[in-house]
Amino acid sequence: MRQRLLYLLPAALFGVLALYFALALTSGRDPSLLPSALIDKPAPDFELAGLDGKDGLTLGALKGQVALVNFFASWCVPCRAEEPLLMRLAEQEHVPVYGIAYKDKPADAQHFLDQLGDPYRRVGLDESGRTGINFGVYGVPETYLIDKTGHIRYRVVGPLTAETVDNELLPRLKRLGAS
Repeated sequence: MRQRLLYLLPAALFGVLALYFALALTSGRDPSLLPSALIDKPAPDFELAGLDGKDGLTLGALKGQVALVNFFASWCVPCRAEEPLLMRLAEQEHVPVYGIAYKDKPADAQHFLDQLGDPYRRVGLDESGRTGINFGVYGVPETYLIDKTGHIRYRVVGPLTAETVDNELLPRLKRLGAS
């Protein structure tokens, strides 16, 4: 009898784990969402040098307007995929878009923008990655929606998609009073 129970123990453990994961998947939470402790909190203060001697980027430059801050890198393949959407947002002037070149060399970041187009009003260089760490960046690309008071209101982990822009980002921009 004891040996039979010993053989059933792994099956019972498997059943408990399967039940746990089934409940987690059907709970209505999106497992792909990565929570951010900074949502509805002030954006971290930063002061970054600009590309090719242009103006750098600071948190102070963002205040008083609704803005998008996009962390990107020349070595990031998904960043290339989202570039047309960032260009669309910039061209349609829904919101000012600012870029932070994350752990990238200035020449490589400039070449990336020259090659694909530059949707950013300003680009800050975060060569050390410190600003990204302060924002809680998991990896590039990541995009943050910052309100007029400098608070983070929304975050997109991974490349922007047309669906995310149309269904999530644009409605939030409208609610925050962006143009």
